[in-house]
Amino acid sequence: MKQGWSAWRQRLGNRLAIRLSARARPAGGFKLEPEPRSIGYFARGKQLAAGNFLLGGHMVESRTPFDVEPPSPGFAAELHGFGWLDHMAAVGDRDARMAAQGWVGEWIARFGQGAGPGWQPELAGRRLTRWIGHALFLTAGRGAEENAPFFAALGRQAAYLARRWQAAPPGLPRFEAITGLLYAGVSLMGQEHHLPPAMRALASACARDLDAEGGLPSRNPEELLEIFTLLTWAAEALQAAEQPLPEPLSAALARVAPALRSLRHADGGLARFHGGGRGMEGQLDHALAACGQLAVARRVQAMGYARLDGGRSTLIVDAAPPPSGRAAHQAHASTLAFELVSNRRAVIVSCGSGRPFGPEWEKAGRATLSHSTLSIDGFSSARFGKPSRPDDVAVPLLDGPRSVTLHRSQERHASVLLLSHDGYVATHGLTHIRNLDLSADGRALLGEDTLAALDPGHRKRFMQVIEATRLRGIPYALRFHLHPEADASLDMNGAAVSVALPSGEIWVFRFEGPGKLSLEPSVYLEKGRLAPRSCQQIVIRAAILDYASQINWTLAKAQDTPLAIRDLGREDDPALPRELLSRD
Repeated sequence: MKQGWSAWRQRLGNRLAIRLSARARPAGGFKLEPEPRSIGYFARGKQLAAGNFLLGGHMVESRTPFDVEPPSPGFAAELHGFGWLDHMAAVGDRDARMAAQGWVGEWIARFGQGAGPGWQPELAGRRLTRWIGHALFLTAGRGAEENAPFFAALGRQAAYLARRWQAAPPGLPRFEAITGLLYAGVSLMGQEHHLPPAMRALASACARDLDAEGGLPSRNPEELLEIFTLLTWAAEALQAAEQPLPEPLSAALARVAPALRSLRHADGGLARFHGGGRGMEGQLDHALAACGQLAVARRVQAMGYARLDGGRSTLIVDAAPPPSGRAAHQAHASTLAFELVSNRRAVIVSCGSGRPFGPEWEKAGRATLSHSTLSIDGFSSARFGKPSRPDDVAVPLLDGPRSVTLHRSQERHASVLLLSHDGYVATHGLTHIRNLDLSADGRALLGEDTLAALDPGHRKRFMQVIEATRLRGIPYALRFHLHPEADASLDMNGAAVSVALPSGEIWVFRFEGPGKLSLEPSVYLEKGRLAPRSCQQIVIRAAILDYASQINWTLAKAQDTPLAIRDLGREDDPALPRELLSRD
């Protein structure tokens, strides 16, 4: 009921702000010629220009997308946020321009006075940023009379944001709302009065929402990248307007840059944890270059993640408890899960966020068994809470690990992490202990996973659970999810798994200890696709009968795999899902 009351107040506040902004003064034109700073994909733009809208995990084919009932809230948010303008502008030809101008005009006619789902502070900020950034694209070839509704809509949205940016949730939504207001104050004639409060709001958000190490409470690497990108846009806009950068903004850029570099794998993609994806290709490099932080050193730990490097291999492990508070509604039970990338190819991954594919996939993607770590059958290392409303799918994670330990050591030939978490102590009296050892040349990863009841109280709880199973033991599984492009097969009569990468690398997995090795189906969840991608997972199934059970394993390159591989091939445009390649 509390969340229902909060949502009602939010809607009421938005409606009031819209009404008060209805008579706002139109923008009088541009003081500065805005530059588009976002990255778009040509192939995606061609598909949009052809009327194929792939947004929020749904495909809609229409020449007028606003005629179609949105198939999901995610689709509606992406449609009304106008982030897809980046792809249209990447095409930049007459057909794409005419289509984009027509759709913007249609939005203004239907929703510009405050109707529809796009009047949330974060969506208004995202839309305003894109409209101003692509203004030359959207106004070219049109006279003053034709562009008048566009400038009137810019003025109304700026006035709305001035009243409602504070209502955007902390994190990325608030930065989107503030950046939109700042863009209006910097770029639009007659909107200069918005700039001082926008600068103060941005400085406050940088100091409040980003911690001393440049991290976020959500621990979502992709969200941090999106915020960093917005901060670089804001800094460039202020510099173009010859405005001083607020000190908290400069400090935030300096804090976040090394954190993001720590969360990036050897292939350039971000670690996929807590709802985040790899990030748009080239986005991080573009943002680092824009803020002058390209050469900043990475850290071995950032935002609760630990990193190991060896040769051209990178390993990133979730080494902290799941996010709490508001962020717990999107958190994953991924403590001690890791991802491994070799050169430009991912080997071990997390399944990712299932949010674009509906509530069932979203819940499945948050469970421990969707991550590359140990899980006790039927349990995640953190439990899902109950929804506050029957239609609420974003339930929080509760009762997760409270104590997560991390010890790092550097040996002559390897880097080593020793980690543990107590997420199964309350349910089973068991602690998960994980040792990860990556060789200096990046050719071998040695692992050791242990379940153990460590003290008398834990052992008492463990024996209670064992007795309830009639001494059959507590079943658990060790999972290693493979990237969809990795081709795996059982070898040596089921004693090993060979993993072939498109680059030509061969990795071999072996283990010692209790349990049975198998290859099982898995899924790879990524936004921008119509459905989850099929892949495989290496699974060791075992049962613990005593106070401790341990499995040792190795994942190493085959001896005939060369030290360096020329890997330049791409089967298709990384921006375009294979499902769309056959479409006209």
